Amino acid sequence: MKEEPNPVKDYLFEYVNNSEIIQQLILEKKFDQIIDDIIQKSYDKILTMGKKEEVVASLATGILHYLLTNALITSQRKIEYKGIEIDILIPDAKTLEIDQKKTLLICIPKSSDQKIIEEKITLLKKIQPEKENIWVVLSDDVTIDVKSYILSKENNTFSKIIFDIAQFSNVGGTNKFKILRV
Repeated sequence: MKEEPNPVKDYLFEYVNNSEIIQQLILEKKFDQIIDDIIQKSYDKILTMGKKEEVVASLATGILHYLLTNALITSQRKIEYKGIEIDILIPDAKTLEIDQKKTLLICIPKSSDQKIIEEKITLLKKIQPEKENIWVVLSDDVTIDVKSYILSKENNTFSKIIFDIAQFSNVGGTNKFKILRV
């Protein structure tokens, strides 16, 4: 299945590949600073590429895919499991089947509508009964009953997500993430 062209991801990867700062921060494993740099220098441009919630979701997905790959964290992206779409699954569907406590689901809704977000969370709870292992990345602050991160220029909490994933991986016992020493 071929992915549709995505101007946000194209812009993100062009920025990342042409940035000496990003390459240096990757070598130094400073993932939070990478996220901050991308957001500070790309957020306004990316907002011009479409509806805010949709372009922010594409940006979040692109950043996470890039950083999870560079941090050597096992993950699956955009998969369907028991009829439910999962944006990012750490480490994989096999682990979700065997041990939900060691599995993290990251939801990146293309909406800031609280009802739509809560419906997605309810679906995810059907396959992941460990509520603390469902995280949501939002474009705006929305009150929900699971851990959430905001990807925005002002109230950005998204920068912390990679370290939180590292801690989850260390605690969950699936530590293939020794490079951060978290």
